[in-house]
Amino acid sequence: MPLLGGVRPPIAALLCALLAVAAFTALGLGTVHEQDVPQALRDAERRIAEDAADSVGTAIDTRAAAVRHAAASDAPAGSRTPAALLRSLLPTGHPAGGGVLLDPHTGRALAASGETVPLTGVDAPALMRSGTAKVAPRLVLSSRGEPRLLLFARVAAPAPGAKQDENNDQTGDQTGDLRADQNDEEHELLLVVSEKLAAPAVYGVGRTGQLVDRNGKVLATAATPGTAPAIRTDHRALPAAATNAANAGLHTGDVSGSLVGDGHDGLRGVTGWASVAAADGKGDTSGLGLTVLTLREVPPAKEGADHTWFALVAAGGLVLIAVLVTLVLWGGMQRALLRLHLSAARLARAASQMPLSNGELTRPVPVVAFGEPGRVGRALESIRCQLLGETEPEPVQPVRRRPGVRALVLVCALVIAAWGMPLLFLLNRVPVAEAVPQATVADQQARTEAAADRVRRSLGRSCTDLAAAASALSGAARERATEVLRRAHADHPTFRSLYVVDRTGAIVLRVGKQPLRTLDHAPTGEGIAQVNTSGPIPAIAAYAQVPATRKPKDAKGAGDAAPAVVVAEIGVNALNSLVARDGLGSVWLTDDRHRVLAASVGFQAFQALPHRGLTRLVARTEAAPGSTGTPASAVLRAGAAPGEGPSVAAAAPLAQKGPIAGLGWRVVSAEPAAALKLAAFQLQARTMLAGLLALSVGIACLGWLHIVVVRPLRAVTRCAEQLAGGDRRTVLYPVHHDECGSVTRSLELLRQALVDRDRGGGSAYVATVPAPSFQRGGPPQQ
Repeated sequence: MPLLGGVRPPIAALLCALLAVAAFTALGLGTVHEQDVPQALRDAERRIAEDAADSVGTAIDTRAAAVRHAAASDAPAGSRTPAALLRSLLPTGHPAGGGVLLDPHTGRALAASGETVPLTGVDAPALMRSGTAKVAPRLVLSSRGEPRLLLFARVAAPAPGAKQDENNDQTGDQTGDLRADQNDEEHELLLVVSEKLAAPAVYGVGRTGQLVDRNGKVLATAATPGTAPAIRTDHRALPAAATNAANAGLHTGDVSGSLVGDGHDGLRGVTGWASVAAADGKGDTSGLGLTVLTLREVPPAKEGADHTWFALVAAGGLVLIAVLVTLVLWGGMQRALLRLHLSAARLARAASQMPLSNGELTRPVPVVAFGEPGRVGRALESIRCQLLGETEPEPVQPVRRRPGVRALVLVCALVIAAWGMPLLFLLNRVPVAEAVPQATVADQQARTEAAADRVRRSLGRSCTDLAAAASALSGAARERATEVLRRAHADHPTFRSLYVVDRTGAIVLRVGKQPLRTLDHAPTGEGIAQVNTSGPIPAIAAYAQVPATRKPKDAKGAGDAAPAVVVAEIGVNALNSLVARDGLGSVWLTDDRHRVLAASVGFQAFQALPHRGLTRLVARTEAAPGSTGTPASAVLRAGAAPGEGPSVAAAAPLAQKGPIAGLGWRVVSAEPAAALKLAAFQLQARTMLAGLLALSVGIACLGWLHIVVVRPLRAVTRCAEQLAGGDRRTVLYPVHHDECGSVTRSLELLRQALVDRDRGGGSAYVATVPAPSFQRGGPPQQ
């Protein structure tokens, strides 16, 4: 009967697994090379470009939505002429460069304001007939060759009947009528607003940001302090290559990337690029073809040591260990078990055929001098002599505990651990402060500043739009006020609820969800307030004063009507999404007492930062009383989570000016150093992985060997010694089809032969033994 399993498969699996780990060590460690510009810097520049592109895209979407919202609002009284209507749509202080109202049928300008709006290529009748509710913005050039962004909106004009403002001299229309042939009816006009393109917001010393079109023309440029006035002439090819990559990305689906230029004066230029268009191809920026480029010059990293020699030495050592362990296990276990299997089978055949095979019984059993195989061999030799009548059974003497096959397996495990443990815990360790370049720390700070700016712009936009809603509420009836609040709530997903409070703080009108906590009193002016300092959910509210309406002079009690304040409660989920950013790690928004208000990871309201290192870093951003402080960054020994390891952290004040600055909020980020694509951390991670793999396969294969060979062999040893000592009543039942099972079966045959001899049985006796069973449990009872 062929043997199944046994001692050979674990030993062969151990050899193959260790050789595979050695191959991984040679290839995995040998291919790690230091780069003059680490991949971590390239990825950081790409993400900084993404942040800047997101800022530009959000600004364009916000302005386009604001123009459409103004056009959709009810025209105020006295705006029946085109000029008056245009003035109501473009109030004083509007950031627009110019605006114009076009006749939807002829495309003729009915009124204009501000700078001349470049209308080259604008077909008003075709745009009005397109049937789309939203007309996408366009990018054009002014008469001076400057880029301008055109924003469009449909305007529901009131019925005509009044002449155009005599002071308006910017349009060639002398009639001033909207359309005299459509009396007493509303009709649509096309509002076109021209705006300058704002430069992308970039952070970090020595960084330049550019906004370019699909042809590579620079539309706007921004530079941080410490940056040269212009990009070096020899580096002009780098932005051009990034622009080409961005245009190619429109077809491949890549929306961002990074490039590295040639060295110059000991510096290397790194350019990040990102498309302003939304990833889903929708939105107002999708058809503009704008791309943001960021450029920074960094010193090349020092050339590190080549790790090929270390990889080859480590892999060669593991190969030697694998061969040595295999030879030891082959000689100490596999070869000895096979000898026992053959010897026991020979004695069993001879015992079942006595006296015809006495020649086989005269051959002594070869006995090895090591462990359990030696003890089984000596027991078989004693049984052979008993079958021949040369000796009698001797009581089993207590065996002195000596090293056996279990100790052999343990020694092999220790040899493998001697190779794997240093790789797992000691070798290729570099101090984090030396492994992380200062440029990477600066990039973490720049991205944290960008996250703080993103939160600031969102909160500032909430204050601005809430102030516009407050103006619309002035003097409005309850039904009209409710509609204004509903529209503002629908336009701002960040608003959890909107409500109006009177001078006593009582809510007189509300839309949306029930407020978590209302303001204790009606504040004055406008701004952002942190309503609570404890509780399960932070309550943050934007507020704006509703302009008071004056009573008619002839009315009793003439004077201002009772003041009111409109409050918008900002949802925490909206703040969580604002601070979350790929590649920035864990990000928290903290209050003036360094307690968490929002985060990109799970948190409890008003909890402290994960560890003191982050708290000390936030304290460094504070400055003299009355100032908002400056950003700070550092390499910390602890990460955002327990046991995470060192991290690169940064903190930045939320705002430098305005009502938000008085809150004292901070944005804090921490990225695990191991997540950075730096050669030192890659080498450390692969070294640890190689050691872990060696330990894992060694424990797995040697554990397998212990289960299927060592434990059964120790049981067979006890049974053989008991049988040799005169125990004839214990039935030996084989369980497995392997070497130990074969020896057990042969011992059972020998036991039956000894029993037959003791009873005086004949030579024709043929012993039988039950077939082996693979089920758990002991032998059947006789």
